[in-house]
Amino acid sequence: MSFDANSPDGQAQAGPVFFDRRELDQMLRVYGRMVAAGEWRDYAMAGQKDFAEFAVFRRSGDAPVYRIEKRPALRLKQGQWAVIGEGGHVLKRGRDLDQVLRVFDGRRFTVVE
Repeated sequence: MSFDANSPDGQAQAGPVFFDRRELDQMLRVYGRMVAAGEWRDYAMAGQKDFAEFAVFRRSGDAPVYRIEKRPALRLKQGQWAVIGEGGHVLKRGRDLDQVLRVFDGRRFTVVE
């Protein structure tokens, strides 16, 4: 644990947020299915102070097509999980990762202008 002097109550703050094994397994299962379908080709993970991110890409050099974010601070409010689209739009938000990942089930996404 590290001490955060900017914390309003001066409490010790945990290290960076990251995914546990069960969460990674769920996300990689969806990723594998989409790779097999030819939709995605690469992924990246990042753990920050406030959130963890699993980003998926169509091609290695592109911007992420989708980002799956875990924000524990929103756990009791909107839900700590969110799927964010290419344009920064929140496609699905919730408390349960399985429910949020269902946004990828059985349909293709198209951008409507």
